[in-house]
Amino acid sequence: MSIHKLSAGSGYDYLTRQVAALDATEKGHVGLASYYAERGETPGSWIGAGVAGIDGLSAGDAVTAEQMRAVFGAGLHPLAAQRLERLDAADLTEANLRAATRLGAPFKVYVGEVSPFRIEVAKQIAARQASAGQLRDEPISATVRARVRTEVAREFFRNQHGRDPIDAREIAATIARELRPRTHTVAGFDLTFSPVKSVSSLWAVADPHVAAQIEEAHQAAVQDALHFIERYALLSRQGRNGVRQVNVTGLVAAAFTHRDSRAGDPDLHTHVAVANKVQTFDGRWLSIDGRVLFKATVAASETYNTALEHHLHDRLGIRFTERVDGDPRLRPTREIVGVDPALNRRWSARRASIETRRGELATQFQRDHRRPPTPVEMLHLAQQATLETRDAKHEPRTLTEQRIAWHNEAAQVLGGRQAVHAMVHTALHPSHTLSPIIDAAWVAAAADRVLTALEEHRSTWQIWHVRAEAQRQIRAANLTTDKVDQLVDLLVAEVLNTRSIPLTPPDDTVVEPVPLRRADGSSVYTVAGADLFTSTRILEAERRLVATAGRTDGRTVDAVAADLALLEAVANGMALDAGQAGLVRSMATSGARLQLAIAPAGAGKTTALRTSPRRGWRAAGGYLGWPRPPPRPHSFANTLGRPPTHSPNSPGPSNTKTPNCPTGSTALAG
Repeated sequence: MSIHKLSAGSGYDYLTRQVAALDATEKGHVGLASYYAERGETPGSWIGAGVAGIDGLSAGDAVTAEQMRAVFGAGLHPLAAQRLERLDAADLTEANLRAATRLGAPFKVYVGEVSPFRIEVAKQIAARQASAGQLRDEPISATVRARVRTEVAREFFRNQHGRDPIDAREIAATIARELRPRTHTVAGFDLTFSPVKSVSSLWAVADPHVAAQIEEAHQAAVQDALHFIERYALLSRQGRNGVRQVNVTGLVAAAFTHRDSRAGDPDLHTHVAVANKVQTFDGRWLSIDGRVLFKATVAASETYNTALEHHLHDRLGIRFTERVDGDPRLRPTREIVGVDPALNRRWSARRASIETRRGELATQFQRDHRRPPTPVEMLHLAQQATLETRDAKHEPRTLTEQRIAWHNEAAQVLGGRQAVHAMVHTALHPSHTLSPIIDAAWVAAAADRVLTALEEHRSTWQIWHVRAEAQRQIRAANLTTDKVDQLVDLLVAEVLNTRSIPLTPPDDTVVEPVPLRRADGSSVYTVAGADLFTSTRILEAERRLVATAGRTDGRTVDAVAADLALLEAVANGMALDAGQAGLVRSMATSGARLQLAIAPAGAGKTTALRTSPRRGWRAAGGYLGWPRPPPRPHSFANTLGRPPTHSPNSPGPSNTKTPNCPTGSTALAG
């Protein structure tokens, strides 16, 4: 599951033009109802427990463009237009108008003043157009616009800091800061639920009865994930500065299920547009506290993944197994047993080609403008990559026409229709495997695995991290769907109560009365799920690291040798900026047993360490590469008793990028 914000005003256009119409942006502003009628897609529907609080609307009702415009465009009642039509002239009072149209406070749509940076960019573009004999309303190329932004950013940086920018990163940061919207209102959140590719592949070629079961399992898994959000992560804020975090009745959302991608490949997925409107138990309509919703995103995603596997197993006997994609940094993907990976790759080629082309365009942008693209420019490059790799537009097709085309494509990949039939049969009748017995020993072992996974990736964790990892651990267990939540809750309690150390001290000085407590008994003056935890092994490792960081008796290199290494780098065409050069000098000459270099990702920390004075380091008795003779370096991975994460052939002093160090940091063990 992915999540992103929708802004008020024209923000809902994304739903009507790009979500509802896939990526066919040339379609313009078409209504949702007409789009789905043309394409034969299932109409969107209103979902969520919060819909019950809206007069005239029920969960399951079809979504119309007018309703989307009211809720996501203005923050009004979805039936505001119809309710106004029913008012008599005598009823047109201010109070009656508010009662007919309001769903809490309407959204504020900020037009906002134009920033001086944008004004200067516009002036220079206009000057270029005038000198070239162009009219002001003629389109200007993205290349020219990027070049003007770079020039203006340099000038703004000089005026603000009294010096030229050191590198491309400072230019890019200036542009990003100046182009960032000053103020906007969040109209909602777009949650996109997509199963692993093998689910869409099997759904595309199975017989209609089986395909319907797969789609129903997907919809049930989406509902399970939304119920998780409503139970744990959907809250609002009341009081001065939103000091009280309170329970709400449920989501108000519009769900749209799509069948294919822009290239026509099978791609079963559902967009859930969650309105930033929730009703408290006392009847007030307020906004969602997005802090908790975003924290719970991964846990909600894993809830969907686990629920989908169990629903498919309960309905069709389908099993999943892990498939490693070759990238050790990523978790293995669980795909359906029996679905040929070649078919998954064939129907994933569209996304791969877009990503490849986007990378090429970003590299070219960096060469042309000597700075990385800003997020807005990266979005434009992604759109350009989508257009350049786009297949010829196919005519709208019915589901029957789609299935015929998918069967033909699958037969080409697998070697005939009989091979397709055999693959479907294998997926629906997997070989029997022994499932683990869910007893106290299994729960204890699973809790240990959850804790180990948490320690591998972070030094502190919250309940959201534990719940997400618990979901991953139980997928191999032979459970019926109705038992999943019970086992997840048990694992979460085991990890937090018996294996974790709370870092948030309990406040027993004040006991709030019942009206000031949420449904789970916690105080409304606390943020749900914000408590931090760690483990004994993490604390012991940190103590060893702190002790090592206080030692300055490590190997050193003469300052002259460090400067010679920097000069050699310049001669080899790898000049470092002042910060990178200072990093090399400090780490080579300090004698510290442990040092951290903290800088944003992409700032050049690894590049700087490649410039380390190797000859001087070896002459001082230093060792380059791994394995090194005892004693082992004090990297964080080693203090936890696990192998180092850097390459055996990495040049220069041993450096370890660890997930437990601050973001964008490199640890050097002396």
